[in-house]
Amino acid sequence: MKIYSYNVNGIRSAMNKGLLEWIAQSDADVLCLQELKAQENQIDIPSLEKLGYRVYLHTAVKKGYSGVAIITRAEPVHVEYGSGNSTYDSEGRILRMDLNEYSILSVYIPSGSSGDERQAFKMKFLDFFLDYITELKKSVPRLVISGDFNICHKPIDIHNPVSNKNSSGFLPEEREWVTNFLEAGFTDTFRFFNSDPHHYTWWSFRANARARNLGWRIDYHMTTKNLDDRLKSASIFPEAVHSDHCPILLEIE
Repeated sequence: MKIYSYNVNGIRSAMNKGLLEWIAQSDADVLCLQELKAQENQIDIPSLEKLGYRVYLHTAVKKGYSGVAIITRAEPVHVEYGSGNSTYDSEGRILRMDLNEYSILSVYIPSGSSGDERQAFKMKFLDFFLDYITELKKSVPRLVISGDFNICHKPIDIHNPVSNKNSSGFLPEEREWVTNFLEAGFTDTFRFFNSDPHHYTWWSFRANARARNLGWRIDYHMTTKNLDDRLKSASIFPEAVHSDHCPILLEIE
């Protein structure tokens, strides 16, 4: 099964840049999208359905903001919209699809880059999310968590760790959270296969950052350890340019 994750930074804008054609060529079985920035009636669902996909959306209450989706060829056993926490669910950040073998989540963790208030919101969300996933694993033990975590875990995951040491997304407490998350029984699937530097999933629009590959790896497929023996490959596709992020792929049995 090919599972992609892609923060599209506005699905309408991404579709205008050829996202639909890219999906058709990707041979994706499941595509987890983040940062839709659109309501359901603003998304070209029929065109996705013509490609053979079922479309599930969890949009934000606020128009033009946040939102996640799962686009799938497989028929879910169940789809869970949100986490049960109204504060976070109003921003459309968690969507879960249960299959027979495992469950897949499309997740969009808040950014804290706009200031102290949103950074505090992000840290509260992180605490909540770890507790939520820990509890979820009791009833759904095999999980694939795909999405934009808005955190670089280690210096290898960011182009300039020294100058960004005080930047949201690379703060010590955020990086420690990722460590704790992995130690709670998860695998960073890209690093499971690849220990090389200079692999990123997001680039600033400024300073020609993408062309110079001055990026951050903040998008992940995290899987429960009990799926390690089913992991086949993990890849990043920086040549896909529908967004300031790029898609990432996990191939799993």
